[in-house]
Amino acid sequence: MSRRDSIRAKIKAQCVIDPETACWLWQGGTSGSGRGGGYGRIWLNGGTVATHIAMWVNEHGIIPPRKQLDHACPGPAIPRRNCCNPDHLELVTHKQNQKRRDARRRALICEAIAA
Repeated sequence: MSRRDSIRAKIKAQCVIDPETACWLWQGGTSGSGRGGGYGRIWLNGGTVATHIAMWVNEHGIIPPRKQLDHACPGPAIPRRNCCNPDHLELVTHKQNQKRRDARRRALICEAIAA
């Protein structure tokens, strides 16, 4: 088994696949709760790394400078931080990521008001 296949298998072994959204929901350790929390964490190469970043790099290569990953999971208004399906991740600039976050928050507020 190649290193790439080994990393993919290690991550997928700790995931449950949501049949409605195809999200690979990480069931292992996370970055905790609160601001910046909820991202899956895995031990690789002697350190812990975010599962979604490890999966992206494993499948697509390094993340270029001035880019970050945005969860673009279908279905939920707020993307799941514990999703590590590489098909649900998009490379965006920091500004794009913040605009998407703000738009999602506005949509949730409007939903809550309408309900």
